[in-house]
Amino acid sequence: MIITDPEGVKPRLFLRSIVGNINSEEVILFVKDLKRHLRGKKLLLIWDGLPAHRSRKVQAYLATQKYWLRVARLPSYAPELNPIEYLWDAMKKKYLANLAADLVVIGKTLRQCRRQISDRNLLRGFLCASELY
Repeated sequence: MIITDPEGVKPRLFLRSIVGNINSEEVILFVKDLKRHLRGKKLLLIWDGLPAHRSRKVQAYLATQKYWLRVARLPSYAPELNPIEYLWDAMKKKYLANLAADLVVIGKTLRQCRRQISDRNLLRGFLCASELY
């Protein structure tokens, strides 16, 4: 997830890698960690239509978080509007291109390259490419 101010000037990367599929519990844990990370700031969360994002369990949890969190969904079949798609594309081409399909190795590589992919100019480029900013 790319976290930024309303103008998109100070982007930061909030990243968690897991082995396996993302389910409702993982989404809720991620949002709880995000809340802790933001320390009382309000957030507009823009995300895609992943089934775990739309689950009843996640929706029920989000309904209890309205005092600090608003959620907007990207349109279906519009990856060009999602800045994270640009991040993943760049990572696949540069850092993950020659790795075996072992998810543990991929997770380790993601943690090792986090500093490079957290560069504000790079993240700003992903935001600009999405045309959200």
